Amino acid sequence: MPEICRFFGIIIRMFFDEHNPSHIHAEYQGNKAVFDLNGNITKGDLGSRTAVRLVREWIDLHGNELREDWELAQAGKEIKKIAPLD
Repeated sequence: MPEICRFFGIIIRMFFDEHNPSHIHAEYQGNKAVFDLNGNITKGDLGSRTAVRLVREWIDLHGNELREDWELAQAGKEIKKIAPLD
């Protein structure tokens, strides 16, 4: 599962062979959650409200890039890294 970003101990990944709707996988301190590209948690829990807030902020900032990566992944192409939060 390709890692597309890492910030503040949060790892963001996107699978190449995933199903719709578009989404990302986030991991923080061993906790895992799936977020849709609107920032809603569809599965799991990161175990930290702060980590969830940071992932949602990152999604808001990089929505277009995430949608581009999703399209690349669905086409079986290499996805691009996305800048972390500073």
